[in-house]
Amino acid sequence: MRYHLIALFNIFVWGTTFVSTKVLLTDFTPLWILLIRFTIGFIALCALRPHILHLKEKKHELLFIAAGATGIGAYYLMENVALVFTTATAVGVIVAASPLFTAILAALLGDRSSLSPRFFLGFVIAMGGLVIIGIGSNPAGEAFSLTTDAILGDALALLAGLVWAIYSILVQKITNLGYETVASTKRTFLWGLAFILPATLIVDGATLPVQDVFEWQNLSNLVFLGVFASAACFVTWGVSVKHLGPTISTTYIYLVPVITATSAIILLGEPLNESIVVGVVMTIAGLLVSQKRNASRRRGDETHKKLKENSKRLPQEELEN
Repeated sequence: MRYHLIALFNIFVWGTTFVSTKVLLTDFTPLWILLIRFTIGFIALCALRPHILHLKEKKHELLFIAAGATGIGAYYLMENVALVFTTATAVGVIVAASPLFTAILAALLGDRSSLSPRFFLGFVIAMGGLVIIGIGSNPAGEAFSLTTDAILGDALALLAGLVWAIYSILVQKITNLGYETVASTKRTFLWGLAFILPATLIVDGATLPVQDVFEWQNLSNLVFLGVFASAACFVTWGVSVKHLGPTISTTYIYLVPVITATSAIILLGEPLNESIVVGVVMTIAGLLVSQKRNASRRRGDETHKKLKENSKRLPQEELEN
């Protein structure tokens, strides 16, 4: 239960980042927001764990490079650029497809435990809820319009969901190698910045509106995105993936649009309507349906493990008696 609560904490924070990003887009480009955010996050991780992570094998560096390129660089670049072409609600809805991608990738790598009828049923229910949330959040239907910009933005968001699934698989591989979570996250951030910095300079140039950074509203949102949504949440996400697995952890991403819609209503004053309420209920129901089989399976595996350990212990106790 503890690790499920950690995953929920991650999703709550990440669900509110769309609101912070929307506020910051008034003064900054998506790429500059990304660069400042992860620079702050990297500095916070360095303060928390200043020592350098020593790799057990040189080839392990490839995993950190891939994790930085996908989860830090590619995912957030595509998500932020998608926000330029389509709405935040549409991006949040489409990115929520990443649990399906994660389950499929895990199955291709040999773990088919999550590909059950219940998983796909929960996915369909949750995605239906997300679509309803999207429609309810934008009554004019702009989030689902078939303009060229909207199609490009939606395609980038869908690709971002696939990239996040790849990142979650990579995180599990890194944690399985026994690397400490904070130090490995810091190394991943560094590689992510190595991809983000040149992209920002090429696309947006080297001009940063420094005076806007230190405005209270902007600074508070940048600190929130850097310290909490990046440094803290990427560490706790690594913990969630380590103990729950990438498929179960990413299933909680279904809740991101729910949190986003709720925070937008509270913080931005967006209206609450019946479509959003129905969508929230459907999304939570889909999450519960897809998780139920996994929870039962884990309890069964734990029971089987205990019985196996007891069966090994009994012959030894009989010999001692």
